[in-house]
Amino acid sequence: MQNQSTNPLAKHFRQPSIYLTLPSGGNYWPLGSLDLPLNGQIAVYPMTTRDEITIRTPDALLNGESVVSIIQSCCPQMKDAWKMPSIDVDATLIAIRIASYGQMMDIDTICPNESCKHENNHQLDLSAVLDQIRAPNYNATVDMNGLKIKLKPQSYFEANKINMTQFEENRLMEIANNEEMNKEEKLSKFNEHMQRLVTINIEMIAAGTEYIETEDGTQVSNFDHLKEFYDNADNKFIRVIRDRFEMFAKNMELPKPNVVCEECSTQYPIAVEFDYTRFFGDAS
Repeated sequence: MQNQSTNPLAKHFRQPSIYLTLPSGGNYWPLGSLDLPLNGQIAVYPMTTRDEITIRTPDALLNGESVVSIIQSCCPQMKDAWKMPSIDVDATLIAIRIASYGQMMDIDTICPNESCKHENNHQLDLSAVLDQIRAPNYNATVDMNGLKIKLKPQSYFEANKINMTQFEENRLMEIANNEEMNKEEKLSKFNEHMQRLVTINIEMIAAGTEYIETEDGTQVSNFDHLKEFYDNADNKFIRVIRDRFEMFAKNMELPKPNVVCEECSTQYPIAVEFDYTRFFGDAS
C-alpha cells in the first residue's frame, strides 16, 4: 500500500515564481521576523484560492489582517509581516501580484485632455515598476538643539495606524458638521477625538525613531521614553520630523510611467494604486 502520510501530490504544490530583493535589504526587521537567505532574495509564491478570498474581505483589509495573511502565505520566509518595515510592503505586494498573475497589469484610465476624455486601457509592466523601487536613506540624523535624532522605517503594524488616523479625522469632520449636536456636546466630542488623533500621531513618530542621542552620547531607544519626549517637546521638533518623514514618503513613491491616449495621442502618467481588491482581483 502507498504510504498515505506523505501526500503523493506534494510535488505538484505551488512553487516559487519569482525571487524578491527587499528594498530594505533585510534591515529593520526584528530578530526572528525574517528568514533571509545568504543571497538576500526572498522566494515569492503565487496566491492560493484561500488568499484570493481573503484579499476580498473588507473588514480584514481595513485592519491589515488580510494583507499580513497573504504576505506570509506567499512569502513564507517572512515570519511576521506585521513587523516588516513599511518600505518593503509595496515591493512585496507587487511581487506577489507578478507571481500570481504575471508581470503585465491592465489599467483603465481617462485621458486628461479636456477635449478628449477618452477611456483608455493600458498594460503596465509591474516588473519595471518593481525594479525602480528604492529605499530612502535613513542614515543621516536630524540634529536639533544638541540632540541627534536617528529615524527608521515604521513597521507595517505602525503604518497601518494611518487607517485609524483617517477614521479619527473623518469623525472630527462628522462632529463639526453635525447640526443635531448642541454646542457643548459637539465641543466635548471634538476634543475627545482630537486628543486621540494627537496621541496616534505622536506614537507613529516615536515608532519611526530608532534613537535620540543626547549631548553626552547617551542613545535613548525606549519607545515610552521617545513618546514622552515627543509629547513634551517644542513643536518645532515635530514639524522637522514630519518633514523628514514626508521626504522619505516622496522618495518611496512608485514610478509613474507615461502612456499615450489612443484617441488623441496625449501623453500622461499613470500610477499603481493599492486598492487591494482591484489590484489583486482583476487579473483572473
